[in-house]
Amino acid sequence: MSTMVITDKARTHAKPTHKSARRMKGSQALVECLMHEQVEYVFGYPGGASLPIYDAMYDAEIKHILVRHEQVAGHAASGYARATGKVGVCSATSGPGATNLVTALTDAFMDSTSVVALTGQVATPVIGRDAFQECDTVGITMPVTKHNVLVTDAKQLPRAVAEAFYLARTGRPGPTLVDIPRDVALADIEFELPDEISFKGYRPRYQPSLNRVSAAAHAINAARKPILYVGGGAITADAWREVRALAEKANLPTTVTVMGKGAFDETHPLSLGMLGMHGTAYANYAMHNSDLIIAVGARFDDRVTGKLAAFAPFAKVVHIDIDPAEIGKNRKADYPVQGDAKQSLAALLPHVQRTQSHEWHQQIAVWKQKYPLHYHQSDDVILPQFAIDSIYQLTKDRDPFVTVDVGQHQMWAAQFVKTRLPRRFISSSGLGTMGYGVPAALGVQFGRPNDLVIAIVGDGGFQMTVQALTTGMEFKLPLKVFIINNGFLGMVRQWQELFYSHRYSEVDLRAGNPDFAKLAEAYGCAGIRVTQPDQVESAIQKALSINDRPVVVDMLVAPEENVYPMIPAGTTINDMIVEGPRK
Repeated sequence: MSTMVITDKARTHAKPTHKSARRMKGSQALVECLMHEQVEYVFGYPGGASLPIYDAMYDAEIKHILVRHEQVAGHAASGYARATGKVGVCSATSGPGATNLVTALTDAFMDSTSVVALTGQVATPVIGRDAFQECDTVGITMPVTKHNVLVTDAKQLPRAVAEAFYLARTGRPGPTLVDIPRDVALADIEFELPDEISFKGYRPRYQPSLNRVSAAAHAINAARKPILYVGGGAITADAWREVRALAEKANLPTTVTVMGKGAFDETHPLSLGMLGMHGTAYANYAMHNSDLIIAVGARFDDRVTGKLAAFAPFAKVVHIDIDPAEIGKNRKADYPVQGDAKQSLAALLPHVQRTQSHEWHQQIAVWKQKYPLHYHQSDDVILPQFAIDSIYQLTKDRDPFVTVDVGQHQMWAAQFVKTRLPRRFISSSGLGTMGYGVPAALGVQFGRPNDLVIAIVGDGGFQMTVQALTTGMEFKLPLKVFIINNGFLGMVRQWQELFYSHRYSEVDLRAGNPDFAKLAEAYGCAGIRVTQPDQVESAIQKALSINDRPVVVDMLVAPEENVYPMIPAGTTINDMIVEGPRK
């Protein structure tokens, strides 16, 4: 993380791109910078301090997408970035507008997502004087951005924007923020684009050390019980082809994190699906018993490791990551490889051989047979697993983009939606932000207008950003929103059932939930309500046939179904609950 205040005394090494600079207002210079960065969309909400910026955007070729809450803007920018690999851009005014972005910025920071936030600020003469709608945006967002800046000299605005985009997309990606006072946006400047961007001490390393690559290859070739563990960094680096090549060449059982879904085809025979707290039992058993973990773009977070001291006790670790701070942070790396995942794997591939692990694969096959993901659907109530599996079965041939919210449905989706391609499963993973699913789907649909985009959400999270439907309707987006409606804050209720003696404290939403199908219709969207198992398939097919506006399918599911397998937080694989009692 870094922060700075750019003033007229700031040192700059930029050389003018144009022989004759053009004179314009700071706000117009901002738009010129966005066009130079090939920005397609800005997701945002205007206000007093950002009026000059919005006036400049009025005639711009860049399309502004008006949302109805700034958090929606941030999540939409994230969804756009995650689906396209480009930088997502969001905008807000000063004070409450900027603070409403904080959750989305934190989410992007935790999930290493390339987002640039542009915020209005009160005029420089009144900064620090408690002016109307003033807040210390730079100070508030410093811990949750890769870089942020308050621009107090309009001449430095083009450089500030260029640096924000450069830092957002390079190295380990992350959100950046440019805070623009109203008088800076109104000031006249000689517009010049910097032709060089550099930061002292910031030199992302893309090429790995060949000596370390060689050591990692030797470890892989000698392993008897290896496992390939792939995270979101492999998708960010566009390394999915190299991941598959490594798995197939070395015959490596492969598991992914929720961020890594799509980095390896989950229908592939070598796939173990997702690992961790609610991952497949066989992925967790394989990780626990392995003798070598090859981690690619993953960070050994607590949802994967459980009790860290007891995690994979027999394994050495090859850790490939572009961020040196992650290597060895949670788990010692015996064979550290710092570098871009794609380039590191490309360097590694010529040196690896097929591992001698026949017995290991036999053991994994036994675990797969003994502990499959399954559910017992009856005729009288819709199981959430059945609803999500049905969505997957009826759409899998189209390789849809699937966004999810946070909670039980998120984990069921991670289990039953087998993702074949990168960027197709988009989740708030590190922060676990309720309300993420539908706004992210907006951004995905703008970025991938010709693809099928599905949002699978819970009834709790859906209501946090339900206003996102307005934007979807305004732009006639063919989003498919499936609400897994169990009438509870499901994951919290599950923990209260298992660990708090069924004391359901403030998790029952049934008395206050609306008819979501009718609510969708009030927004101008199509609404479908499903109450019986035999209605599920026809409802999904109907939703898929409507493409002139968003569709909301309200699926009333079993209220007290739990997500299994489950390794309770801070425990070990010995505490894994593979399956709960039949209900």
